[in-house]
Amino acid sequence: MAPVIQSSHQWVEKYRPKQVKEVVHQDEVVRVLTNTLETTNLPHMLFYGPPGTGKTTTALAIAHQLYGPGLYKNRVLELNASDDRGINVVRTKIKDFAAVAVSSGQRGGAYPCPPFKIIILDEADSMTEDAQNALRRTMETHSKVTRFIFICNYISRIIEPLASRCAKFRFKPLSEEIMSSRILHICREEGLNLDAEALSTLSSISQGDLRRAITYLQGAARLFGSTISSKDLIGVSGVVPQEAVGALYTACKSGDFDLVDKEVNYIIREGYPVSQLLLQLFELVVNTDDILDEQKARICKKLAAADKCLIDGADEHLQLLDVASNTMRALCNKPEEFSYAG
Repeated sequence: MAPVIQSSHQWVEKYRPKQVKEVVHQDEVVRVLTNTLETTNLPHMLFYGPPGTGKTTTALAIAHQLYGPGLYKNRVLELNASDDRGINVVRTKIKDFAAVAVSSGQRGGAYPCPPFKIIILDEADSMTEDAQNALRRTMETHSKVTRFIFICNYISRIIEPLASRCAKFRFKPLSEEIMSSRILHICREEGLNLDAEALSTLSSISQGDLRRAITYLQGAARLFGSTISSKDLIGVSGVVPQEAVGALYTACKSGDFDLVDKEVNYIIREGYPVSQLLLQLFELVVNTDDILDEQKARICKKLAAADKCLIDGADEHLQLLDVASNTMRALCNKPEEFSYAG
């Protein structure tokens, strides 16, 4: 088969649902929002749930269905992850946009065009508490002419006064069946061959995040052509090969520190991301049946501490060695000891 000529267009955008009713596996959310769109009387809304489950897609679909292409740019303000989320943005860009009323007589042909604007704040849980408090006052002052849609992964990071002013919608993780169905549809459209093993691998490494799965698929297609294997997908995803994770765990079970040190050095030398390895090691430990729950708890506690240290900028080699040595002690039922601080 001749190689497929890959479009420069991002597949995540190309295959993004254009209407709320096209969003998959969020039946309750779609049902309520479809009814709300018919009345065009939108409340402030808060979308929360895991990444890649359709939150941003739904918000954009709402805005496009209300205003159409003609009025969208004038009526909708999008602030994404690259925007500064400090208090100054709230005091300037958001406040200025929210303050200007819109004409109720302006229509967009087939689109309802209600007499308010929409501000979409993606990753709202990354905003500082001061910025969220300032935003609350803006919401109160301009509620007649502006609606807010907040999008976040963790609703607990949204201050209560802000959350209580919104209708909340929880987006569920996507099932493997839903993910596979959507991926196979894209493969048919793009002329790709993906066997059952590769499809299962893609679902596993993307962890319910459809956006991530589509990105991996496009990356593999650009690098390897129309026939994509499980190995190809692992190569573009940054996931650590399961053999390397298993070898480190086996070394820890052996109780031989020299063997553990050898596996740690191999992982660092190969350049595998340690934060990703910790996640895979966590899954391996939790799903293992031949160790006690107390041992699992000790290991998971150390994994969490190391992950936090890595986020704070600690040395990867020292953190992985710390995790591996403590995992070895837990598996050999030895008492906990001093840990590296990074």
